[in-house]
Amino acid sequence: MRKLTFLFLGAALGAGVATFGVQTSLFDNGQAHAASADTYRKLSLFGDVFEKIRTDYVEPPDETKLIDAAINGMLASLDPHSSFMDPKAHREMQQQTRGEFGGLGIEVTMEDGLIKVVSPIDDTPASKAGILSNDIITKIDGEQVQGQSLNQAVDKMRGPVNTSVKLTIQRGKDVKEVTITRDIIKVQSVRSREEGNDVGYIRITSFSEQTTDGLKKAVDSLTQKIGADKVKGFIIDLRNNPGGLLDQAVSVSDAFLDRGEIVSTRGRNPEETQRFNARPGDWAKGKPLVVLINGGSASASEIVAGALQDHKRATLIGTRSFGKGSVQTIIPLRDNGALRLTTARYYTPSGRSIQAQGIAPDTQVFEDVPPDLKGKDETKGEAGLKGHLKNTGDEKSGSSAYVPPDPAKDRQLIYALSVLRGEKPPFDPTINPADAASPDKKANDGAAKTDTKPADKPKAD
Repeated sequence: MRKLTFLFLGAALGAGVATFGVQTSLFDNGQAHAASADTYRKLSLFGDVFEKIRTDYVEPPDETKLIDAAINGMLASLDPHSSFMDPKAHREMQQQTRGEFGGLGIEVTMEDGLIKVVSPIDDTPASKAGILSNDIITKIDGEQVQGQSLNQAVDKMRGPVNTSVKLTIQRGKDVKEVTITRDIIKVQSVRSREEGNDVGYIRITSFSEQTTDGLKKAVDSLTQKIGADKVKGFIIDLRNNPGGLLDQAVSVSDAFLDRGEIVSTRGRNPEETQRFNARPGDWAKGKPLVVLINGGSASASEIVAGALQDHKRATLIGTRSFGKGSVQTIIPLRDNGALRLTTARYYTPSGRSIQAQGIAPDTQVFEDVPPDLKGKDETKGEAGLKGHLKNTGDEKSGSSAYVPPDPAKDRQLIYALSVLRGEKPPFDPTINPADAASPDKKANDGAAKTDTKPADKPKAD
């Protein structure tokens, strides 16, 4: 039977958010690795334990749940992104790649046995309810989450449209309950607007099947509205973008590159290496680009940021990205769901592995975080996830994931606009408002250095 796999490039499987793409062959030259005699002995031991539980446990157990739990435990021992999906979860994942699905619109991961919010999707029930990055979900409809698998918790948050779910949220020391009504989540992955009468702003919230088409429409529309001769450049906002389809990340990068490698994926064996290259044609016609990233920018968004940075096609502004540099393959298991297995790492054109390191911006600019969110806006990144794949370089990923809701107070956006317009920024990017004795005064009175050096980039692997 012919089996297929899919590359998965999201930060985590979410409660109504999941993505996968490119088909590849499951087996390495059709050969499966032979199991050792010791492996067979361990499998026999597993059978003995299963039989004892099945026959001697105080109450008759659900045998299907026992096996599913054993599979999930085996996968969880590998890394934070490998897991088993039952048939229902697999079907939902297939639907979600189209950018329309039922749920809350929230991306989550598991950390130390707790469900942690990576990011809510813009204009979804979760974002409207005030869910923020780094929130910890401790209870779902009054039931403790600790002790449940990620898939079990996600399944409880999903449900029929127009039904409600009550989440207990821990934010720092604060605990509150939020009731959210499930809805059809229509993810508009690309949004755009004019900034003044000379800069095009494009926000990419995720990489779904609609992203490249949405980007093309945004670039063309902004160019027409502003005027091709008046456009000073484009801002591509990838902040809090948790990832998505590999082919969409490649095509978005290709949209602004004329030539060269975009990304490569490298598995256990050299022959599994894949390279994706740009084709001639730059939708922005060579206009300057600024890419905004932060601690919530993960995976597919890091591919785009890394490619444009390595080719010096864009200036990266913001804070260090999440640092998820691994590829998950979705392997269908006949009618029994699917296996999500980490099968490769990906590398930027210069050969950087951003796994557990993230991408450092060329200019680091901190946002002025409100007092009630200080200390709660920081993401640990991939390096903070238990069991993450190690990197040969210094591990340091993640940063603040806060984005001001008011563009007029968005320091990263303001700085990006000054770069594209060739103007003196209204503040010194080396000053972090959180560290300033008088943030407002220093942020506004400090003259930006015109020779600001780029932040250190992760070492090439």
